[in-house]
Amino acid sequence: MKKLLAWACLALALALSGPAMAAPKTVTLSVPGMNCAACPITVKKALGKVPGVAKTDVNLGKREATVTFDNARTNVEALMRATQDAGYPSTVVGSAK
Repeated sequence: MKKLLAWACLALALALSGPAMAAPKTVTLSVPGMNCAACPITVKKALGKVPGVAKTDVNLGKREATVTFDNARTNVEALMRATQDAGYPSTVVGSAK
């Protein structure tokens, strides 16, 4: 009986720890449509509304947005869709880390 209880506890612990094991990912998006001081604010707000986004840095000079996110809650496609929906189409620079 104790062995069964131990296995049940282990299974429960593993099931609950699944999302906690997800590693944060960082991606840089090229956002060429940003051309004024208000643009980065709009892009940052749009990305910040995506569930799982932890941090967003938007650089007007480089026309890029670097986003750190929980890959268990969102993905790069959702981030690109958020910028597109805000009026700023984006593409991935390099590959997600």
